[in-house]
Amino acid sequence: MSKVSTAQEMQKIDRTTIGKYGIAGIVLMERAGLRVVEIINKNYPDKKTAVLCGSGNNGGDGFVVARELHNQGRDVEAYLLTTPASLKGDAKTAYNIAKKFGVNMRPLSTFIRRVTLRQAKDLLVVDALLGTGLSKNVRGLMGDVISKLNRISSSVVSVDIPSGISSDSGQVMGCAVRAHCTVTFGLAKRGHLLYPGADHSGKLFIEDIGFPQELLRSEKLKVEMVTKNDLVSVLPLRPAYSHKGTYGHVLVVGGSRGKTGAPLMAARACLRSGAGLVTIGIPESLVGAFQTRVTEEMILPLPDKGNGTLSYKAIDLIMKFLKRTAHVLAIGPGLSVDREITDLVSHLITQSKRPLIIDADGINALAHNAGILKKSGAPVILTPHPGEMARLLKQSPLYRSANISEITKAIEKQRLETAQKYSQGKKAYLVLKGVPTITAAPDGRAFINTTGNPGMATAGSGDVLTGIIAALVAQGLKPEDAAFSGVYLHGLAGDAAAQRKGRRPLIASDIINAVSSVYTSLSA
Repeated sequence: MSKVSTAQEMQKIDRTTIGKYGIAGIVLMERAGLRVVEIINKNYPDKKTAVLCGSGNNGGDGFVVARELHNQGRDVEAYLLTTPASLKGDAKTAYNIAKKFGVNMRPLSTFIRRVTLRQAKDLLVVDALLGTGLSKNVRGLMGDVISKLNRISSSVVSVDIPSGISSDSGQVMGCAVRAHCTVTFGLAKRGHLLYPGADHSGKLFIEDIGFPQELLRSEKLKVEMVTKNDLVSVLPLRPAYSHKGTYGHVLVVGGSRGKTGAPLMAARACLRSGAGLVTIGIPESLVGAFQTRVTEEMILPLPDKGNGTLSYKAIDLIMKFLKRTAHVLAIGPGLSVDREITDLVSHLITQSKRPLIIDADGINALAHNAGILKKSGAPVILTPHPGEMARLLKQSPLYRSANISEITKAIEKQRLETAQKYSQGKKAYLVLKGVPTITAAPDGRAFINTTGNPGMATAGSGDVLTGIIAALVAQGLKPEDAAFSGVYLHGLAGDAAAQRKGRRPLIASDIINAVSSVYTSLSA
């Protein structure tokens, strides 16, 4: 698992590397600049280059880039935000060396005048204006340069992070560079992965410049980025000497009149993701509608109120089935919400000894009694989208006076912090769906997902995710591993489906059908 840092955490790693380990700052700057040059030579050979240099260490990296490209015989100019006399420390050293090598230096203001639209398409721009320490909105000359850069057609490589992006939140600070690729050092920053920063960063290169690995892997770094290797490392083996009972039995409880597809998709995704057996618990008046559609899935008729929704009386059959047969309960897809369902969900949280995955209307029911999570009898995984998350938060004093729309907007701006704060101290793991999906654990750690595409914004996609996570729990994964790896697998299947079907016509069933090809590719 690759750690992800804040600006402050990365600055501490940098200071410790210099102070405790004795690697000089100028050495780190040299290595950073050379990594950028390697990527430029590989991806943008022979282009005329303009290196935009700020006044701090990010600008110092830019001076190294300009010097090395010049020394290789490339046509390069450096543009300075500040006067040479104002430079300090390692940045000043890097500037002086570049100047001695003969790099042509110009004031940044001349970049706006000199670069025409005709010239721009043949120009590579290296953005080394601002680093990860940005704390206020970009204005003035810097803003004018960034606006010009975003209007022209030049290829742009950002050093460390696109200038104008908050490295902690991914938010645009006034205005921000839209890079084609970003070269960062040691660790990815949160702003590279959170939107809109992820959109501004382009393709991300995370380069090793010699930071001690014990610093990069520190347990104090609470946020991590999920990769394919992480998924492969936690997936259970399928031994030859096994049977369907080896891989767990999932009970999916859901469905109501007009919403019969949701639990069925969750169940099918569950089977496709490796669960040995799946039973769908549905209102008994809907059995006929389901019986003609199921094949591998089984049906558990449950008491309803005669209107196609579950009755609280279903609790006895559900609890008995969990005690004797099922290993995991997934509840919520298509469930509908009323007082009896709220009581049903609350009872299951406190009394079930089997892990619970709660989605959709299960979360909406929980929103009326969110405090019940502190009394859970088994691990709980919640999978809300921002609107459902807003309903959960509506009870807290911080949001009580806000409406759901306002809370949803606040969540989207701080989805990482929202997920961490909500899950911390509870027995619940939170999967906050969206772009990107965040998985948060009770101990404060969080996992940022890196798969998926806009085609997955379609009805039923969340039901598929519920089924995938439930299947992984049934096969023996710890709830934390099942949650973050299920999210990654879901996105990977969505990406595979989009390649075959296209993003616009993608439907949830396509994601289910793509799971098998993803599993095949992982074992290749």
